Amino acid sequence: MRFSLNWLKEFVDIPLSPAELADKLTMAGLEVESVHNHGAEISGVYVAEVVTVAKHPNADRLSLCEVKTSDKVYSIVCGAKNMKQGDRVALALNGARLPKDIVIKQSKIRGVESQGMMCSEVELGLAETSEGIMILPQDAKLGIDIKDALNLNDAFFEVSITPNRPDCLSVMGLAREISAVCNVPMKK
Repeated sequence: MRFSLNWLKEFVDIPLSPAELADKLTMAGLEVESVHNHGAEISGVYVAEVVTVAKHPNADRLSLCEVKTSDKVYSIVCGAKNMKQGDRVALALNGARLPKDIVIKQSKIRGVESQGMMCSEVELGLAETSEGIMILPQDAKLGIDIKDALNLNDAFFEVSITPNRPDCLSVMGLAREISAVCNVPMKK
C-alpha cells in the first residue's frame, strides 16, 4: 500500500522524520518497503510565465524566450516548441538542482546568454517521458517554489500490509497505528 505523509498528517500530528517514522512502523510490525520524496532532489525551480517566444538568431531549432517570475525577467534559450506566450512553466535558475545530480548553470548557447532552463516533467523526475516543457495551470502563482506549486513537499511510503493487520489497509488505520506508536492523539 502506498500512502502520503501529508495525508496522514490530516489525521495525526507526526513528531518524527519520514525515516524515523518508517523505522517505528517497521518495529511495530508493518513492513515499510520504501520511502520516497520527489521534492527532496529539486531546488531553485520556480513558477514563471513565458513573456515572449522568438526564433533564436543563430539556430533554427532553438527558441529565445523571455520568462518572468514575480520580480524579474530572464532570457532563456530553449529547444522545446510546445510553449507559448502566457504559459506558466517551471523555471530552473542558475544554481538550481534537479534529480540525477543535475545543476543548472547560466551559459551561452549559440552565442546567446541563457539564464536558466524551462523544465519538462522528465527533468523534474516526475515522468518517464514528456512532449516538451511542462505547462502549469494558469492559476499557478508566479515566483513560488515549484515544490509548493506541485505539492512535492511530501514523503510517500510503500508499506507491505500482512494478512493479520487488515486494520492498517486504510490511511485512517495507519494514522491510528502511528498515533499508538508515537503516543500522540488522533485529530477529529
